[in-house]
Amino acid sequence: MSQTSTSQPPQIKSRIGAILRATSGNFLEQFDFFLFGFYAPYIAKAFFPSENETAALLNAFGVFWLGALMRPVGAIVLGAYIDRIGRRLGLIVTLAIMAAGTVVITVCPSYATIGVAAPIIVLIGRLLQGFSAGVELGGVSVYLSEIATPGNRGFYTSFQSSSQQVAIFVAAVIGYALNELVKGDAVTLLGGLEIAKWRIPFLIGCLIIPVIFVLRRTLEETPAFLAMKKHPTASEVFASAAANWRIILLGMMLAAMTTVTFYFVTVFTPSFGKELKLSAQDSLLVTLLVAVTNFIWNPVGGALSDRVGRKPVLLAITGLSFVTAYPALLWLTAAPTFGKLLAVGMMFSLYFGVYSGTMLGALVEIVPAHVRTTCFSLAFALAAALFGTFTPFAALKLTAMTGNKASPGFWLMCAAASGFIAALAIYRGGAVETREAVTA
Repeated sequence: MSQTSTSQPPQIKSRIGAILRATSGNFLEQFDFFLFGFYAPYIAKAFFPSENETAALLNAFGVFWLGALMRPVGAIVLGAYIDRIGRRLGLIVTLAIMAAGTVVITVCPSYATIGVAAPIIVLIGRLLQGFSAGVELGGVSVYLSEIATPGNRGFYTSFQSSSQQVAIFVAAVIGYALNELVKGDAVTLLGGLEIAKWRIPFLIGCLIIPVIFVLRRTLEETPAFLAMKKHPTASEVFASAAANWRIILLGMMLAAMTTVTFYFVTVFTPSFGKELKLSAQDSLLVTLLVAVTNFIWNPVGGALSDRVGRKPVLLAITGLSFVTAYPALLWLTAAPTFGKLLAVGMMFSLYFGVYSGTMLGALVEIVPAHVRTTCFSLAFALAAALFGTFTPFAALKLTAMTGNKASPGFWLMCAAASGFIAALAIYRGGAVETREAVTA
C-alpha cells in the first residue's frame, strides 16, 4: 500500500468492499459457531446419549456454554495480537482457528462408534470455536468503526451484527429444507453411505471456508491503525486492559442485553418450540423470519443512534424489554401457536436489532483506541460467556426447576436491567468518560 493510500481515507467504493469482505468472514464464523446450538437436540443424541432426553440436551447446551467460556481467553490473547499486529492479519488468524474447530466437530464419530472419546473431541472443537469467536466479533466491529465515515460509526458497526443474521438465516433455511426433504435422521448418499442429517450444514460450512479465506486475504489494513505512531506490545495491551477494568465491566453489562436476547431468539428458539409442542418446521421458520428482521433492525438502530445519541436508544429498549419480556412469554406459553411464537419472536427481534446496532457503536467509543480490539472483545466475550451462550442452558434449567415455561422471561429481564444500569453509568459522565463523541 502506498503512502497516499495510508494517509487518505478509503473511497466509498473501497469501504463497501471492505465491509463485505470483513463481514463475510464474520458470517462464516458465526454460521459455524451457532450451528451447534441450532442442532443441539441432534448433537445431544449423537454425542451425549441418555435415557432422559432433557438431560442429554442439557449436556449438549453445557458443552455449547463451555466453548463460550473460551471466548474471554481468545479476546485477551488474540485481541492483544490484533492490537499489536493489525486488524487484517488478525482476522485471518481467527478464521483459521474457527475453521479447525468446525472441521473437528464435523468429522467426529458418534458416541456409539468411539464411546466417551466422542464428547471429548466435540468439546475440543467447541473450545477452538470459542477461542476464535472471542475476538472475531470485536475485531470486525473495530475494523468497521475505523473505516466509518464521520457521523456514521453506529451505522457502520451495526453490519457486524447484521452479518450474523445472514448466517442465522442461511442455517435456518438449510435446516428447514433438510426437514422438508429428508425424513428421518440420516441422508443416504451414492453408494449406500449414510450420513447424519445434522452433519450436512456443518459440511456446507467446511466447503465455504476456502472461499472466505480468499475474500478475507484481500482486506486492507485500516487507516486508523496505520496512523498510530506506536503499536503496543502484548504486555502493554494486558496492562492497559487491566487498568481499564471498569470500562470492560460496564461494557460487559451493556452487551449482556444483546447477547441474551440474541441467543434466546435464535439458538434457543428451535428447542423452545419443541418444549411448547410446536413442530420443528414452525420453530425453524420463526428463526428464519427473525433473522431477516434482525438484519433490518440492526442498521436502523445504528443509524438512529447516530442521529439522536446512544443513551436514549439504549435506555428505551432495555426499559421496554424489562417490562414486557415475562408477560409476552406468559401469553405465548398459555396457549402456544405458530402465530404467537412468531409475534413474540418479532418483538424480541426489534429489541435486539435496535439495541445491538446502537450498543456496538457505544462500546467502540468507550474503550481506549490503542487497545480497542482487546477491550471491546473482552467486554463482549464476557457478556457472551456469562450471559449470552448460557441462555439456552439457563432457560431450559429454569423451566425444568419451576415447571413454568415462561420462566426464561426472568433471565431476559435480568439482561435488560444490566443494560439499563450500564447505560446510565456510562453516560452519566462519572464512572466512564466516553472517548469519542457520537458524531466523531
